[in-house]
Amino acid sequence: MNLKVEIHNREGNKWDVSNIVEGLSWKTTRIGTAGTISFTLVKGAIYQSKDFMYRNGDGVAIAVGNNKVFFGYIFSIDEGRDEGVKITAYDQIRYLMNTDTYVFKGITATDVLKRIAKDFNLKLGAVADTEYKIPVMSEDGQKLLDIICKAITLTFSNTGRDYCLYDDFGSLCLRNVDDDQLDLIIGDRSLMYDYSVQTSIDSQTYNQIKLYKDNKDTGKREIYMYKDSVNIKRWGLLQLYQSIEEEANTAQITELLDSLSTIHNRETKSLKVNAIGDIRIRAGMRVRILIAEYGVDQALLVDECSHNFDGADHTMSLDLRVV
Repeated sequence: MNLKVEIHNREGNKWDVSNIVEGLSWKTTRIGTAGTISFTLVKGAIYQSKDFMYRNGDGVAIAVGNNKVFFGYIFSIDEGRDEGVKITAYDQIRYLMNTDTYVFKGITATDVLKRIAKDFNLKLGAVADTEYKIPVMSEDGQKLLDIICKAITLTFSNTGRDYCLYDDFGSLCLRNVDDDQLDLIIGDRSLMYDYSVQTSIDSQTYNQIKLYKDNKDTGKREIYMYKDSVNIKRWGLLQLYQSIEEEANTAQITELLDSLSTIHNRETKSLKVNAIGDIRIRAGMRVRILIAEYGVDQALLVDECSHNFDGADHTMSLDLRVV
């Protein structure tokens, strides 16, 4: 394994610190969080340049062999009397934690991302056209990342097409989650050394869905509802309550109710796999998982991925969504 770690300061200087880095970890999450690199830097090493320094805001570039893995910025430095300095860096998505107010009408999730990236001087890479035009989005004092994720969620709810926002070595990218699957199998007799399975109704499970809109002409709130009495008896009442645009017609509302009930009126199943690392894997892509005991042999979506490097060892932990 050829792991290369560089620190870039704002003045254009670069330092290769690969030989003084220990316990490096790279974590990506499919939605809602920036990619993170953390590692321990051994200061005061032999042959260390007297000009070498590290500061918050400096860039961190990670590569494994010919694969450019991560480019981000230092946000935290923890050090004391000993020689170990813990560095935490985030990719460009961290800057989407800023808050602002936006009102969008008749635009796509792609347009939302492009507008925010332009306003905050963020670099864009490959960005898919999500096509679906969101009638109205009014976001007052919200995190930029939450605004983009809401646009992606609305697209999924109305079209069934899911998209992933991620940072590709310093560029924000958006792609359909079905467009990237590795020619790789993880599971029985292939990389995996442990796994665990969870079935839950604790998150994102709803057996009653209420959609509402305020009718300005009548001054009344109109309610549209889906209800599964069988699952309510089985699990208790779990309700999703959300607004819809006033312009939505009956056919569109019915279609949305059908889509939301298909997505949410079921148990969520998650699978966690610990395996020998493959640096190509990150959150938001599909990986074929083969576990005979659990009856799994399909491409599953990676919700969270952690790569850990310790000396010559490279392992990874994958949290996967099972549909």
